[in-house]
Amino acid sequence: MNNRTVRRGRDRKAEVLRPAPGRDRFARGDAPSVAVVGGGIAGLAAATGLAERGARVTLYEREESLGGRLAGHRTRLADGSVVTMSRGFHAFFRQYYNLRGLLRRTDPALSRLTPLPDYPLRHSGGLTDSFARVPRTPPFSALGFAALSPTFGWRDLVALDARAALPLLDVRVPEVYARFDRVSAADFLDGVRFPEAAHHLAFEVFSRSFFADPRELSAAELMLMFHIYFLGSAEGLLFDVPCEPFPQALWEPLGAYLQRLGTDVRTGTPVRGVHPAGSGGAEVRTGSGTDRHDAVVLALDTAGLRQVVAGSPGLGTDAWRDDVAALRTAPPFLVSRLWLDRPVRADRPGFLGTSGYDGLDNISVLERYEGEAAGWAAKNAGSVVELHAYAVPGGAEPSSVRNELLEQLGRVYPETRAARVVDARHEWRSDCPHFLVGTHHRRPTVTTPHPWLTLAGDGIRCDLPVALMERAATTGFLAANALLAAWGVRGQVLWTVPRAGRSPALRALGALAGRPAR
Repeated sequence: MNNRTVRRGRDRKAEVLRPAPGRDRFARGDAPSVAVVGGGIAGLAAATGLAERGARVTLYEREESLGGRLAGHRTRLADGSVVTMSRGFHAFFRQYYNLRGLLRRTDPALSRLTPLPDYPLRHSGGLTDSFARVPRTPPFSALGFAALSPTFGWRDLVALDARAALPLLDVRVPEVYARFDRVSAADFLDGVRFPEAAHHLAFEVFSRSFFADPRELSAAELMLMFHIYFLGSAEGLLFDVPCEPFPQALWEPLGAYLQRLGTDVRTGTPVRGVHPAGSGGAEVRTGSGTDRHDAVVLALDTAGLRQVVAGSPGLGTDAWRDDVAALRTAPPFLVSRLWLDRPVRADRPGFLGTSGYDGLDNISVLERYEGEAAGWAAKNAGSVVELHAYAVPGGAEPSSVRNELLEQLGRVYPETRAARVVDARHEWRSDCPHFLVGTHHRRPTVTTPHPWLTLAGDGIRCDLPVALMERAATTGFLAANALLAAWGVRGQVLWTVPRAGRSPALRALGALAGRPAR
């Protein structure tokens, strides 16, 4: 993708990151063989960046389908309907430039994404915030949110510790990690003295999107989120969602695209180890054999990366291996999808963030935006409702958490109490990266001790203002770019929200804060 075909979106201050100069692609006969281990967003981005330049790519994925944590599988309900189950709702924000660029490979107009009109957040105390009327351009986005939000009163604003909040006005990457990684998100917010309801709605919802309790999450990660969505980007806080289940809308088309480029896509093929070869490159060992490759991209979740490195004794240095082994996985989360025999009220939004409902973090009404769910709901005069619980406390029983979510659904949407659950599917997982306080300096980066080995994924350290799915896509392209640069081939043009506060006046104010108390 060249500079002309990248869409910047509304934000004129989005930054371009140009790859190292080089030739357009490999010449016939000199294309290297590259193994990409992991078929999630990061691996798909890396494979795309390499295959488009003519590299001979083999994509290894342990599951039977692509998509990683956004994969899906077909299942038959008790009523005979065949539907797609996945790990649930994900928001495709407009500032996810590189993820959206990846999706444009098979959907140039992004017609398979549909916008949701609002991002409401409801607290159990009765307050509800909305982003539908909040201005998109900073600093009016943050000011508009505070002015329109029922969680902020004048007394609350007066009580804020303005000096403690000043660093939010000029979040710089990577400097924010040096200053605030050793502070917890909860401690930072307590120091600012945000009102309790705003603490839950405006920030805890975001911290829990990292599947983490804010008492354990690095304040630097929370501040980065504030920068990405409020003061660093003019794309706003509204987002798009796929109009069909993830496999059909996103990954099956992208997998077919990679195969047309010559990629050998091997699903159902877990990698056991990666072993440096004496003449350069590596041997990739699977359950069925060993393949020789000139380079390798490890695009795995936290547990998968730890497992592969542990099974590869000759990989990296002792210090690097220790850093990989030190990576931690966030607490478990639950996704419950319910097929109900009657509809929820017509005014219920497609997505609702919740706080204070005993573990319930959000509710999605899938027929509001997903075609497959809409078809089932219309045929059965019902609804397809999805419930999420993030950062479930240790020792909790999945069945108890499922029952509690169903109880809380009745509190939030009382009309569901009379509904019969036609069928239900549940995903109980613990495989998201955990950004614990004080651990940023130990997270592995895209480059590694081996010039032929790179890493990618949403848990990989990246000195750009990206998070979640966009961090996965960005590091995937960066992993491909690093290998391509070594071969003298120009890689992918990337985009990001500004790496520092966008307003000179706000940056000047932010500089008054000095360093945080330890």
